[in-house]
Amino acid sequence: MKLCILENDTLDPAVVSTYTGYGTMFKRLLQQAGAQGEFDIFNTTRGDYPPSFDPYDAVLLTGSKADSFSQEPWVLVLKDKVQTLLQSKKKLIGVCFGHQLIALCLGAKVGRAPQGWGAGRMQYQWTAPELAQADGRTEVALLASHQDQVFELPSGTQLLATSAFCPVAAYGVDGQLFCIQPHPEFVEDYSAFILDKRRDKFGEEQYQAFKQSLSHGHDGLAVARMMVAFINGK
Repeated sequence: MKLCILENDTLDPAVVSTYTGYGTMFKRLLQQAGAQGEFDIFNTTRGDYPPSFDPYDAVLLTGSKADSFSQEPWVLVLKDKVQTLLQSKKKLIGVCFGHQLIALCLGAKVGRAPQGWGAGRMQYQWTAPELAQADGRTEVALLASHQDQVFELPSGTQLLATSAFCPVAAYGVDGQLFCIQPHPEFVEDYSAFILDKRRDKFGEEQYQAFKQSLSHGHDGLAVARMMVAFINGK
């Protein structure tokens, strides 16, 4: 496996020594899920890209504090790259911001969710029978942190997971796309740090509920195994 990770953010300096970046968090998770091979990480916020995407089996787009619909120059450059990758049928994995950006490139509507922030541990239902069968259950719990959502299923894709809070929680195209709103790469301590940092964006009752949800465990590793199978064509 040769994976290109487009890292679309830089972490708060307070946690860089522990987590390095979203690219490294994904590398660790996918290796735990059985991935073997090369992982090349490029930070798009600094204009860092590979000379060519051709050598890679897949490209993974991480999350970001930026809006996928932003007019920031680096986001517009990334959007152009993603549109080219889609046209070439390169395998893509999108997470949170990446999930939203790919949907935008496919013509779907993305924006601020009227229901507000989704954060902490959240429940989702698999709508794709093959994923429910692979996971051995119909529901999955994952860590999330987002105020934007994909409002409609992108044309030509299949709904993979949903929830009452986030109807288009995951979508895909067999053999080409695997996109998901929550963060399989997050761990509880990092989610707690993000919640504390954004505490003033939530009401106190909502903050406490998000924080308490972190004690119940999550299924990030199970989703990472699905990503590895997707990259390997299984």
